[in-house]
Amino acid sequence: MALTGQRIVVIGGSSGMGLATAQAAAEAGAVVTIASSSKERIDAALAELPDSCDGAALDVRDEAAIADLFARFDELDHVVFTAGDQADRRTLKELPIEQARHTFDVRFWGAVAVAKHAAPRIRPGGSIALTSGTIGVRPVPGAALASAGAAATEGLTRGLAVDLAPVRVNAVRSGAVQTPLWDGIPEPQRAAIFDSFARRALTGAIGQPRQIAAAHLYLMENEFVTGTVLTVDGGLILTGN
Repeated sequence: MALTGQRIVVIGGSSGMGLATAQAAAEAGAVVTIASSSKERIDAALAELPDSCDGAALDVRDEAAIADLFARFDELDHVVFTAGDQADRRTLKELPIEQARHTFDVRFWGAVAVAKHAAPRIRPGGSIALTSGTIGVRPVPGAALASAGAAATEGLTRGLAVDLAPVRVNAVRSGAVQTPLWDGIPEPQRAAIFDSFARRALTGAIGQPRQIAAAHLYLMENEFVTGTVLTVDGGLILTGN
């Protein structure tokens, strides 16, 4: 198998896109460590993964905890960062700036800290993959900070690809994907949102975590790809809707 014996860490690997990536990597022969903020979700995820996989509870806002996690490994092949949190749905005028700053704590500064502590342990030709979203290039009303965060992640990807070479750094720019992050929205409204995304996409469907996982495996396996933002969105950004 393509990733046989390789050591991979998936930050945010207990659910959604991260768990799907961990499953796909394990099926391809990798030894996978998943990390997320919830020990309960880690335990549940490990029940779905091969016995060769393990997990660790991690708050990506805690740099010391991130350093401790990567100190466990002498060498790594790939690190995937899919960690996310629920978006603050208040409008900008309702959101105190001090609280607005926290919008970047997990998805952006968490990624920075993970790259900082993972990179020295990644073998040449190995990779770091971050996660952005189409909202960074197609903003929607009321989501200016989310759009800025996604765009910042893509800029970070290109900068790190230059700074950390020969370690490769890429990002997956995901479209609307059906993950547990949507679970906080009541079911009738959630179903309507998914239907809207599906109707607007050129593929006629909302994304699934396994499709994002396939993109991450491609970025791991192709040693000639770095500094790239790979869009996986069903063609949504081309529709103009």
